[in-house]
Amino acid sequence: MKTNLWQALSLVLGAVILSGCATDPNAGSNSGVLVEDGSYNNGGYMQQGEVQTGLDPDGSITVSNDYNAANNGFTGPQNLRDNNTVYFKYDSDQILDDYIVVMQSHAQYLRDNPDSRIIIEGHTDERGTPEYNIALGERRARSVAQYMQNLGVDINQLSIVSYGEEKPAVIGHDENAWSKNRRAVINY
Repeated sequence: MKTNLWQALSLVLGAVILSGCATDPNAGSNSGVLVEDGSYNNGGYMQQGEVQTGLDPDGSITVSNDYNAANNGFTGPQNLRDNNTVYFKYDSDQILDDYIVVMQSHAQYLRDNPDSRIIIEGHTDERGTPEYNIALGERRARSVAQYMQNLGVDINQLSIVSYGEEKPAVIGHDENAWSKNRRAVINY
């Protein structure tokens, strides 16, 4: 009797296992999300909170979802890349109130995408010695990184580098050029 019970259970278990291996009639069709082109073919609708992905013309991956549309006018990673600069006053590493919304948007994206990483570049204008400008650029980058950490971004998502005066955004020897060169740039 025990043998018959074990044989019956073995047959049922085998049937269950084999039913899980059945061939999907839609296998090979274009259903689901395709990272390569961002297409979505599941009835044509995205569910709220689902992530849409795709490739930008430069080959980088774009990721966006619904929080971006409601997040202070920022509409996704491209918009974050377009609003990625924090400017500073002369000889200062203090973040101005004008850039708090920009930094909050980047911090929100980084918190929602823990695999994302940024490099914060510190820059200065041409005044000062090269050594002083490298140190000031580093302080500016660290200031942005610290602010991001205070907003809940994991330290492992942040890297800093200082270029000092070596990579000016604007070439010139007046306040207009200098004010554009005193900056920290957030790069994904």
